[in-house]
Amino acid sequence: MIVGFLHSLIRPDEKMLLDEFHRRGARVEMIDDRRASFTLGGPAAAPAVDVIVERCINHSRALHALRLYESLGRRCVNSFRVAATCGDKLLTSAALQDAAVPQPEVRVAFTPESALQAIEEMGYPVVLKPAVGSWGRLLAKVNDRDAAEALLEHKTVLGSYHHSIFYIQKYVEKRGRDIRAFVVGDECVAAIYRSSPHWIKNTARGGRSTRCDVGAELAELAVAGARAVGGGVVALDIFETARGLVVNEINYTMEFKNSVEPTGVDIPGRIVDYVLARAAAA
Repeated sequence: MIVGFLHSLIRPDEKMLLDEFHRRGARVEMIDDRRASFTLGGPAAAPAVDVIVERCINHSRALHALRLYESLGRRCVNSFRVAATCGDKLLTSAALQDAAVPQPEVRVAFTPESALQAIEEMGYPVVLKPAVGSWGRLLAKVNDRDAAEALLEHKTVLGSYHHSIFYIQKYVEKRGRDIRAFVVGDECVAAIYRSSPHWIKNTARGGRSTRCDVGAELAELAVAGARAVGGGVVALDIFETARGLVVNEINYTMEFKNSVEPTGVDIPGRIVDYVLARAAAA
């Protein structure tokens, strides 16, 4: 079995996966996205691997590399479809809506004026998010009209792709914690609570990880959310609300280094099981 390992830097998560592949006797071909290149419109050689595992840090590199490798006939984990959907919060929300998976109220607007109107109709507080982004960066909790007007003006003046669409989510009071659930294939294999006094709970922003038991409601919601975006190996950020659990976001290059110890689950081992099974089925 030959596994192509598409990566940027080798962080603890990637090292855990590589150690597990080597333990299983799989041959790993390292593919550094900083050195990779592709030929289009002419003869192109596909990498001699059975499956490609995507572990890039940069979303645009991951997205386009997956598309190109799939065009060369290579099976990828995760697929281009999953990366394209999960890498854009708007597309994720649309996929969840299509699959009737519960999520916080979301409004999308294309101008500052229509965004302000949407915010006023939703009621404060709301959260403004870039459609593309991760690790809890560039999020803004908006508590009143003055803050909304200032933030919308800043986004307009910045003028980048990340700020050209206004993705507005109703703020959910999380009572100090949220849930990250890990789905591999058709199973929610583990979950953690991420606790922090800050309204952003990401472990990358200092959130503390503790075990969350995977009950029937959580497992059903997590698997439904994963299927909505195309399945594979994903991590879902989930909020506890008065009306039950809701899916906030879904990550397709999930980080798990802070979750193995508190859950007691061999998450990298479960991922490798899935990847090798996908390769064998090709």
